[in-house]
Amino acid sequence: MARSLGMGVPTVFAAFSGALLVAALIGPVAGRAIDRRGGRSVLMWSNGVFALGLSSLAAAQGAIGLFLAWALIGVAMGMGLYEAAFASLVRARGAQARSAITQVTLIAGFASTVGWPLTTWLASQWDWRTAVLAWAALHLLLGLPLNAGLRRHSVAPERSVTGAVHTTIAPSHGSQVSIRLALAVAMGFAISAFIGTAMAAHLPSMLKTAGASAALAVTAAALLGPAQVAARLMESLLQRHGSVLVVACVAAALHPLAALALMVLGPMAAIPFAILHGAGNGLMTIVTGALPLAVFGSRGYGERQGWLMAPARMAQALAPWAFAGLLAPLGVHALVVTAVGGLLTFALFSSIAVGRSRESRLVAQTQQNT
Repeated sequence: MARSLGMGVPTVFAAFSGALLVAALIGPVAGRAIDRRGGRSVLMWSNGVFALGLSSLAAAQGAIGLFLAWALIGVAMGMGLYEAAFASLVRARGAQARSAITQVTLIAGFASTVGWPLTTWLASQWDWRTAVLAWAALHLLLGLPLNAGLRRHSVAPERSVTGAVHTTIAPSHGSQVSIRLALAVAMGFAISAFIGTAMAAHLPSMLKTAGASAALAVTAAALLGPAQVAARLMESLLQRHGSVLVVACVAAALHPLAALALMVLGPMAAIPFAILHGAGNGLMTIVTGALPLAVFGSRGYGERQGWLMAPARMAQALAPWAFAGLLAPLGVHALVVTAVGGLLTFALFSSIAVGRSRESRLVAQTQQNT
């Protein structure tokens, strides 16, 4: 893209980062629409906007066209990615949506497994513009009919762990407790998104910095996808035996363990690092959908999810550039920063788990006394 548009590679990535920021702004609006009318129409619109944005990207001739196209794609991202899918499932299934959320992530876990080779093949056979147009066509020919086939459902609102029914976590709504909980959840999601995006952007080069050969680095990076899917499959099999807060704590702890292994053992830990980090990243995708449902209930889920994920989108936009700035001077020891972030996320999720357990005991004791 950079060569054909006559610009630097950082400019192309800046346009993508801009799309993530647009998605952060659109997320709460799309979520509110899903809360009110269900996900069918919003997801169908997302296919149309994706197709328009991708077609505009294929037609771009300079920086203005590039940034405008990615802005359109950002609008579609805010309407049609995981958060909108999760909100649609919660609107349809209420508190029973956790298993469906896991099933969606299992299927979507193969997105990069299919998407990268297919895109590479299209670009090598023709060019990047043709590859982009092919994805635009798939949105219209495959995604749109699938979303059009969704049923319209409505369920009764569920109560949150604080005993109140919430409609949003915007500062002007909700109790002090729900706002503090929301801030903790949003911060955990943002840190996790930063770590996941930083690793996705820099994993092979970081592993080579740690002493791994190019072949070992590529092999380890290729294991990210299978590790993510394997962890999600395990969660789907065991979810009846553990709460989503336990899954959240495990997901947050796996990256610090992986980072410690790589910093201590060097290149011999490249593959264990990829597997542990990939498993944690795979579980975290489920957590971003299921944890807000467990903590706040199903009412207003879509808009709340949009607000909760807005900082994560911003962190994703910042992560590739920021981690590159750490990797250059620090090498593999840049992982100290992401490991500390993972531990902070673990602490945030653990505090929520402890608070929920304490509240459950208090409610049980109150019921027993009455």
